[in-house]
Amino acid sequence: MSKLQRGLLTLAIGLGLWFFPCPEGLDPKAWQLFAIFFTTIAGFIIQPLPIGAVALMAVTFSMISGVLKPAEALSGYSNATIWLIVSAFLFATGFIKTGLGKRIAYALIRRFGESSLKLGYVFAVCELIFAPATPSNTARAGGIIYPIVSSLSEAYGSTAENNPRRIGSFLFLTEYQLNCISSAMFMTAMTGNPIIAGMASEALGVQISWGLWALAGLVPGIISMIVIPYFLFKVYPPEIINTPEAKELAREELNKIGPLSAAEKMLGGIFLLALTLWATASYTGQNATAIALLGVCLMLVCNIVNWRDVIENKSAWDTLVWMGTLISLASGLVKLKFIAWFSTTVGAALVGIPGFYAFILIVLIYTYSHYGFASMVAHIVALYTALATLAVNAGVPPYVAALSLAFLSSICGSLTHYAAGPAPIYFGAGFVEQKTWWRLGFFISIINLIIWVGIGSAWWKVLGLW
Repeated sequence: MSKLQRGLLTLAIGLGLWFFPCPEGLDPKAWQLFAIFFTTIAGFIIQPLPIGAVALMAVTFSMISGVLKPAEALSGYSNATIWLIVSAFLFATGFIKTGLGKRIAYALIRRFGESSLKLGYVFAVCELIFAPATPSNTARAGGIIYPIVSSLSEAYGSTAENNPRRIGSFLFLTEYQLNCISSAMFMTAMTGNPIIAGMASEALGVQISWGLWALAGLVPGIISMIVIPYFLFKVYPPEIINTPEAKELAREELNKIGPLSAAEKMLGGIFLLALTLWATASYTGQNATAIALLGVCLMLVCNIVNWRDVIENKSAWDTLVWMGTLISLASGLVKLKFIAWFSTTVGAALVGIPGFYAFILIVLIYTYSHYGFASMVAHIVALYTALATLAVNAGVPPYVAALSLAFLSSICGSLTHYAAGPAPIYFGAGFVEQKTWWRLGFFISIINLIIWVGIGSAWWKVLGLW
């Protein structure tokens, strides 16, 4: 389909919704804003233009049409969580520019890389280290870890064309699945997570701080990090079990990198300071965004990154544009009571279904509807608020509803080869067939549902969240 055809299809969707009769009991402006919102999501999926351009057109039209006032339409760009993500993108730049990310990964491989299963767990540790400071799961998996996975596979004579099952298939699939898990564990590990925190606050009155998010995701996240590599090792085993060459490869790479540089030491210190401040924010009263910006300022002062690195970080500023638009539109839907109307309407269809079963149904709908999305963020903004509100109306404790769907927003990335940014990168390497990717992804989604919703809910009970 050409760009023109994609553009016409997106426009047709928007016009169809705009001129569709407004449902009874709903403010006409709310319906018009929904038409803009839904068309924006459709544009993100169909992509007649880059998503930043689609978002800019949407926020502009919302003002021109009079659906939102300029201050309302642009309010998302002043949202603190947007700047938290921009800051985290700049942290990621520091990790890549200084080489600290690769050094940490290779150091772990040199120490623990004597078997293929242990290599899987090394990548789990890498994800846990990098995730809090890398809001782009694509940058983390693709920019930092992908070259390492590729080098290890090649070192064992495992390529997409020759001997992919020797070790490459296992490593590529394992790292991708671990990336989905780490994306769920920290608010700053995936671009959609701060959006969720904002939506949960606006729609449910649930306040999820950086520290609470990390604490709530700790137990289910660690369990998933342990279970999923072992599951893949058993059902999709590599031909090579012992990998002594990995240690030698890591040693050679570390020798090439050389001794720890001053920039790496300073970045490590700044990163640890930020993590400490984030984790203790509930006691100090410091804002997570302010802490992140402090880290960026320290990186600038120490010349770890320079101002050109900041202004040339296209991913950060592109994210600012389209995320700001989505937050503005989503907030407008809440204020115009569209979400309340939608929840009431759909909730009526669930009358008579006990709250527990209604919640399970909502969880399944939210998770497996991701087969129709090529973007985690598009999935979140389309469904999170409505389904989380519906769950609360069905009697589910607010924090259970908010956190379950929040974590599943990343976990559902396991399903397809287009489910998240890193998916086409790792699938495109050619080591895993599509039917295998989908089949194992489905089984992994079931395991993760049990861990994150089942065990997770019990953990949140221990924390006193319900």
